[in-house]
Amino acid sequence: MFSTRLHRSRKASGLTLRALGERVGVSHVAIKKYEDGLAMPSSDILLKLSRELNVRTEYFFRPESVALENLEYRKRSRLPMKQLDAITHEVIDRIERRMELENLFPQAPVKAFAPVEGLPKTITRMDQIESAAACVREAWRLGSDPILDLVGVLETNGIRVFMIETNAESRFDGLAAHAGGMPVVVVDSNWPGDRQRFTLSHELGHFMLKGRLAEALDEEKACNRFAGAFLLPDIMLHSALGTHRTAIELKELGLLKEAFGVSMSAILIRARDLGIITPAYYLDQVKRFRANGWHKVEPGKATPPEKTQLFEQLVFHALAEEYIGESKAAELMNLSQKDFRRLRAMEGSDAAAHQ
Repeated sequence: MFSTRLHRSRKASGLTLRALGERVGVSHVAIKKYEDGLAMPSSDILLKLSRELNVRTEYFFRPESVALENLEYRKRSRLPMKQLDAITHEVIDRIERRMELENLFPQAPVKAFAPVEGLPKTITRMDQIESAAACVREAWRLGSDPILDLVGVLETNGIRVFMIETNAESRFDGLAAHAGGMPVVVVDSNWPGDRQRFTLSHELGHFMLKGRLAEALDEEKACNRFAGAFLLPDIMLHSALGTHRTAIELKELGLLKEAFGVSMSAILIRARDLGIITPAYYLDQVKRFRANGWHKVEPGKATPPEKTQLFEQLVFHALAEEYIGESKAAELMNLSQKDFRRLRAMEGSDAAAHQ
């Protein structure tokens, strides 16, 4: 286990065998032996490895390991392998800590994911995705109102959500995968809320539409359609804009964005897909947005980022019920005991970023 974790964390850091060896004061041959399981480092070298690879020493000896299955990155082709390794490493580390924490409870603290009944078995047209999104909303008892806490909705229904800071220079949106039998969605914590919400819904589309799409349909486009329909149901958009419009005011788009947490650009796409505006008018608006730089930063209020709080809540739940001690709680949250005590006493800042 140590050898595997050392290899994975080194690859995630982007360091060669020689570079890591130079940083901790051993040869690249020694690092190779550690990774091949032929030797173990001394305690002082172990501490140096931990520091250089930015992991706690406990990480190297954590008993349970998970694999990401059916892994799909959005915008994967634009990410270099080094960045993919770093993201995958971070995701697996988060998932392992999450699974370890949940397994400490005498009864499962989080609902297991259950397939949604009633989804179309075969989808041959894009407009059929509207009914698929409506089916999920109905199964999850969401009605047609705006979803105020999307992360909470996903977690309540058994999809684990993780937010990581990738520093991927705008190249990473999110990923969907399965780990230990549970569906997992990951998004970049730096994006505005509307982009996070669309990505989360897009990845949800992968789970819901997998194996249902006709070969002629593009899965990415289908998941985009699902995301729009899930976040902004047709009944609500028709109620707000009417069945046909020759023009839409910018302020109208802004108000809908505030209400539903969906970008103006995505709202225009929904209006086009539902036949409220013509394709020609939509293209005119795309040109207008680009001319004003709104395709990068939209005018008006930014949508607040989504928050992942369940992991932190479960840590303190387990601590209160004495399923774990303070040291284990700090380890799970990737904090020093000093920082954890400050957090526990409500003297520190929000620790969501340390999950």
